[in-house]
Amino acid sequence: MKRAESLEALSGGNGSAELDKEVRIDYNVQYDKVRGSISVLPSFTSDGLLPQGDYPLTLEQLGASMLVVGPCPSEHYPMWDRVWRRQLVENLSVMVQQLWDVGIDEIFIDGSFVEDKDHPNDIDGYFVCDPDRVISGRLVYDLNKLDPAKCWTWDNAARSESPGSAKRQLPMWHSYHVELYPHYNGLFAGRDKHGTPLEFPAFFRKTRRDDWPKGIIKIIKPNLGR
Repeated sequence: MKRAESLEALSGGNGSAELDKEVRIDYNVQYDKVRGSISVLPSFTSDGLLPQGDYPLTLEQLGASMLVVGPCPSEHYPMWDRVWRRQLVENLSVMVQQLWDVGIDEIFIDGSFVEDKDHPNDIDGYFVCDPDRVISGRLVYDLNKLDPAKCWTWDNAARSESPGSAKRQLPMWHSYHVELYPHYNGLFAGRDKHGTPLEFPAFFRKTRRDDWPKGIIKIIKPNLGR
């Protein structure tokens, strides 16, 4: 079976808790008093990005992290939308559980949710999978058996307009405000500023405009985070 070589080919051809204490300068440490979960992430850079690197977090740790409850010192982020960011994590949790249920464990998230934007529009990410499972349609079939909205697809023909959004969105965005894409060797997500094709791991670890390196979150299962 021939593998899709770009996101365009895959998609159908139309284009690509209250904080308990203050913390040190270099790191934000949050403690969720309800869950008893501690989350440590480096502080945002002066450009509002996570420093370069992969940061493994469980969903519980993500919900207790500065990406949801807000960076310190909190007075620097008076408009930080904790409620919306927590809702995005809850939505993400539904989709991640569905991926786990079909045997997919390598899941990464990025986008403006992982930056210092007060109210990110959504969560973007990718997961590592078997190409034949994607191209054959078996993965979409298996995931939609689990999802009540049957929102799993990357077909551009399934995109539709949404009020307040500048582009047509996939069904998973309409249902969850989360977009998770499959990754396998040879599938390109986009291009850098020089026009070089990039696969998802490289594409999501750079800024879109300037190709600056940035950090990304790896979602891990709870038993791997203890």
